[in-house]
Amino acid sequence: MKKVEDYIRTIPDYPEPGIMFRDVTSILQDADGLKLAIDSMLHLLDGVEFDVIAGAESRGFIFGMPLAYALGKPFVLVRKAGKLPCETISAEYELEYGKATIEMHKDAVKPGQKVVLVDDLIATGGTIEAAAKLVEQLGGTVVKIIFLMELAGLKGRERLSKYDVASVVSYEGK
Repeated sequence: MKKVEDYIRTIPDYPEPGIMFRDVTSILQDADGLKLAIDSMLHLLDGVEFDVIAGAESRGFIFGMPLAYALGKPFVLVRKAGKLPCETISAEYELEYGKATIEMHKDAVKPGQKVVLVDDLIATGGTIEAAAKLVEQLGGTVVKIIFLMELAGLKGRERLSKYDVASVVSYEGK
C-alpha cells in the first residue's frame, strides 16, 4: 500500500541550488494520492474537539475545505491582504526577504470557538503563526494546527511550540 510520501514529487535544486522542493501538485493530480492525503489529515484530528477549521491561502483552502466538509464544520478563509470583502483584522509576518500580511473577516471566529488551522506545508511557521494570532485576536482558541508536509530543518514547529502541531509527512531538510 502506498504512503502519502510516495505521491509527493521532489524537485532538486528548485528554486535554488541545494533546495529539495516538495511538490504538492503531484498529490492533487492523483485521485488515490488526494484521497490518502485527506484521509491522513482527517486522522490527525481524531479525538480533537473543535468548532471551526481555518485554512491559509491558498493550499490551506485545498486541504482544509474537504476536512471541513467531511467533519461537518464551517470553514474560515485566511487570505492575503486586500482579498476579503467585509471588515477584516490583519497580521503581518516576516518572509525570507520582506514582510507579508494576512487577513480574516472580523466575524469569522466567534469568542470561545475552538479552531483547527490547516495548511499544506510548514516551513518556518510564520504564516500559520500569524493566522493563529488572528484567531486569538477574535477570541478563539487554536486547539490544533495540521499540515500535510513539514520541512523539519526550517524549525517551524519550534516557532509554534505553544500549539499542538501535527503533520502527515516530515522531511529532515529544507
